[in-house]
Amino acid sequence: MASSTSSGTYDIGIDLGTANTLVYARGKGVVLNEPSVVAVNAAGDVIAVGSEAKRTIGRTPSGITAMRPLREGVIADFDAAEQMLRALMKKALPSRRFSRPRVVICVPSGITGVERRAVIDSARGAGAREVHLIEEPMAAAIGAGLPVAEPVGCMVVDIGGGTTEVAVVSMGGLVTAHSVRVAGDAMDAAISTYIKKEHGLAIGERTAEEIKIAIGSAAWTPEDSTALAALTTPTAKTAADPEADSEASPSSPSSSPSPYSFTVRGRDHLSGLPRLQEITAEEIRTALTEPVEAIVRAVHRTLDECPPELSGDIIERGIALTGGGALLRGLDRRLRQEMGVPVTVADAPLDCVVNGTAKCVDEFATLHGLLTGAKEQPRKSVRLGM
Repeated sequence: MASSTSSGTYDIGIDLGTANTLVYARGKGVVLNEPSVVAVNAAGDVIAVGSEAKRTIGRTPSGITAMRPLREGVIADFDAAEQMLRALMKKALPSRRFSRPRVVICVPSGITGVERRAVIDSARGAGAREVHLIEEPMAAAIGAGLPVAEPVGCMVVDIGGGTTEVAVVSMGGLVTAHSVRVAGDAMDAAISTYIKKEHGLAIGERTAEEIKIAIGSAAWTPEDSTALAALTTPTAKTAADPEADSEASPSSPSSSPSPYSFTVRGRDHLSGLPRLQEITAEEIRTALTEPVEAIVRAVHRTLDECPPELSGDIIERGIALTGGGALLRGLDRRLRQEMGVPVTVADAPLDCVVNGTAKCVDEFATLHGLLTGAKEQPRKSVRLGM
């Protein structure tokens, strides 16, 4: 545990994500994990932040707007982002409201200089005395326990809410990297579009995310075979008493036949009335084809541009998946089939980025070379475009 010095006590690390923002306080651990959502009134005043604001999405009256200040990994609304950071920093350090902490923030590897400056200015406006940035794939690699400082190639694929970061890391730098703005949000949008097109049912982003978590997949898995068999094979109870389950109404989410299907509530596109629709895992796998293939292409491109010596290391060590998107069923199997190298999901993939940020905060003197300071020029690492 870090010593409680006058400066170190107030050091914090922020995983500023499109979907969720996690805050680490030195000496306290992760003290905050909130959705990156802000609810504002007509005058532009923030009335709710985080979980409280997320509950209002799609349910606000005309005078209140629930919004995400970040889109595709970058700040889309500067004022809302600053107010969100200010509120979250106060929540993280409730007894130090007047302190000005040193802050380390994760950013996508592909953001522009203007977007980088927006993050720094937002954090400073929220009360930070120093702002240092670390690229998300580097933080994810550190948090996943990869030997980033050694002269060996390590590959990490961090799939967040707005961006997917693919990078090969060696000797404390990004050897080659790609940042594609296709990730969890794009998957949710693809599901919404598919259901509207195929079933004439309009659903919200929260419902699309629930469907993705419940039955979403990137490839056929053994679990799908088991679930499908359960659908087609009558149970002993059903065989003995065909009406035993007749009271189980499909209108209840808990009454979905199996993990292979999901009962969706939405608004009929033609009549405008509420309606229920049963959706299968196979349909959602079809809906996710385009975003999953975009991620596969990014991984393939990064491998293709990797130096031969490091490619050998990756064949031996494999690819580490981090971020919430790593939990999509069958994604590791799909990448393994496409790339021909081992693919593993990191332990606690949702926490890899914040854990890597935390290590940079705790060992700032040692790892500050991985960071970009507010007045420094960006580090000279190879960063390739999409």
